Amino acid sequence: MGVELVLSLLGGLALFMYGMQMMSTNLEAVAGNRMKQILERLTANRFLGVLVGAGITALIQSSSATTVMTVGFVNSGLMTLKQAVWIIMGANVGTTITGQLIALDIGALAPLIAFVGVMSLIFAKNKKVQHVGGIIAGIGVLFIGMGMMSDAMVPLRDSETFIHMVTKFSNPLLGILVGAVFTAIIQSSSASVGILQALAMGGVINLHSAVFVLFGQNIGTCITALLASVGTSRNAKRTTLIHLMFNVIGTALFVTLCILTPFTDFVVSLTPDNPVAQIANVHTIFNISTTLILLPFGALLEKIAIAILPDKAVPVKDADQWFEGLMASKHHLGISTIAINQIHDEIKGMLATAAENVSQSFKAVEEGAAEGIQAIADREEEIDLSNMRLSQKISKILVLDQTPKDIDTLNRMYTILGNIERIGDHAMNLAEYAETIEAKGLQFSNYARKEFAVMEETCREGMELLKAAAAGDAQSPLAEVAEIEQRIDDITRKFRQNQIDRMREGNCNVESSILYSEMLTDYERIGDHMLNIAQAYDAIEWSGDRGQTAAAIA
Repeated sequence: MGVELVLSLLGGLALFMYGMQMMSTNLEAVAGNRMKQILERLTANRFLGVLVGAGITALIQSSSATTVMTVGFVNSGLMTLKQAVWIIMGANVGTTITGQLIALDIGALAPLIAFVGVMSLIFAKNKKVQHVGGIIAGIGVLFIGMGMMSDAMVPLRDSETFIHMVTKFSNPLLGILVGAVFTAIIQSSSASVGILQALAMGGVINLHSAVFVLFGQNIGTCITALLASVGTSRNAKRTTLIHLMFNVIGTALFVTLCILTPFTDFVVSLTPDNPVAQIANVHTIFNISTTLILLPFGALLEKIAIAILPDKAVPVKDADQWFEGLMASKHHLGISTIAINQIHDEIKGMLATAAENVSQSFKAVEEGAAEGIQAIADREEEIDLSNMRLSQKISKILVLDQTPKDIDTLNRMYTILGNIERIGDHAMNLAEYAETIEAKGLQFSNYARKEFAVMEETCREGMELLKAAAAGDAQSPLAEVAEIEQRIDDITRKFRQNQIDRMREGNCNVESSILYSEMLTDYERIGDHMLNIAQAYDAIEWSGDRGQTAAAIA
């Protein structure tokens, strides 16, 4: 094989894969938000779930994008493991569309298709038209690359060495291994199947040699989802395991079928003069048949995955690693929804930590005990680090193309983060006052200590309402938190007057009075920040019905 043919082969491969990427990227841009909403909501039963997975994968021309998004949805709690089973099955069906598309003999029109697409991409002002142009251009470039690869492979028909190597692919184990490894390397079953079709188009390989490679390609495509599951929750890892089980079981069934029956001869007889269509047909039959066979056993696959991967907590650093991988992913579909919900879950934890600190700080002041101050300080540092980490995540998501709704949600979440961090600061101030009280032996009257208990109780009420809203367990807490904030303002004014009265009566020394005044300031500010958080949650559209949505699709 000469240097020119090698370069032609590499160039064709580059154009083919670039065309696929153009199609996928622009289809995701056109249909991204609608598709992610469909995946979130329309998985109420197995049949609908399979249809949704197949439809979305057919539209975006990438089962990898669908499975990566599904793993992300499961990890962020937007989708259950059972729902993911049906989406994964559908994605395997939808990915066969690419092979069928390649089997269409439109190579002669490929330059014209590419020209039309590129002209739309360059000269159109409307973003949607540009994306549609990118899809058309991708189809044209894909077929131009396909033609270059098949032309470069034609001379291989006369190479005894290559023919000898290809005939070994008829060995099931070797064929499966080659297909799986190659697909794992390029991380696209659609692309690897297309390359196999290019070999067939060039007359280098027939279906009897290609069929086991094709089965291996279905296994190799699982590598993308496996990589996407690094650092995810246990359920997300189980999703990738189910994806792998689906293709391994399908491969075992069809290898047995090919060995014991004339299945391959039957497929060849359907389109005897079109080896490209033969490969596409086997790919389609494999995935549709495996889906139909395994459809009644989705719950069993779920149980097997849970048995293999029992529950185990995911460290925060692993979750951060997964988030970074998500941001770096070439698949953008659904990323904003997945990332926003992951941040939302982390904010819930941060809010709970701040609530704990507020309660413990007031108790330290009330009871005059400073033993727990170090624990409060440790939690305060955790709050500060979470604020910094989550703020950075929000900044990274905002760089991606977002809908106005997502942008507004992210801005509201940023507001929530800042206010939680400030609540943590005020709780730390209270803890330091407790430390000062103990160090200097300061005394407060029983009246003042009772007032500390009132302050702690009102803050606890407000924080519990915010925690319930963050968990999706309640409707908007704005009205109730606003009432509590007003009560805090009224209590602050009343307690300040009480303090002045005690000073006049000589029941409070100057230093204790100064500390008490500062405590009241922190108490009032905590109320203000709670109200800010409630207002932000009220303005986020998904915060009120998030629990209902999860229940509806469970």
